[in-house]
Amino acid sequence: MTTQETSELEAALSLLQCELVARRNRFTPEAITWAQYDVLEILRINGALRPSIISQRLGISRTQLSKALRVLKDLQLIEQKSDASDRRAQATQLSNQGNAFLERATRQRHGAAQRVASVMTAGEQAIFAELCHKAVRGLQREGIDHD
Repeated sequence: MTTQETSELEAALSLLQCELVARRNRFTPEAITWAQYDVLEILRINGALRPSIISQRLGISRTQLSKALRVLKDLQLIEQKSDASDRRAQATQLSNQGNAFLERATRQRHGAAQRVASVMTAGEQAIFAELCHKAVRGLQREGIDHD
């Protein structure tokens, strides 16, 4: 790949990332970080979890997770209760507001997908989806290669 091609790819990725972040910020006034969003998503998928499990699944330190949980709790997007099996441990789960937040984010993603689909043919959509998955695999491999 030439420097020109790399530069064009980098510019396109940057522009797409900026647009997606801007759209998310317009539809989610809570202004949470990507790490905080990941915490909400893992709770949506798995239900109530102990912080140690969340930290392990997201691959982040307990300190990073503790900061994220504190912000999410202040925003009333999560609730923490004593774990049923171990009263000393805290189980973290989405609050009603947390579920509403994720529903808004889902509607926003769906709307963005519809807008993109409106400017692409069915074939282009399939190619774009395939290339996005390939790009993600490349980015994930980078994390594996450097660990």
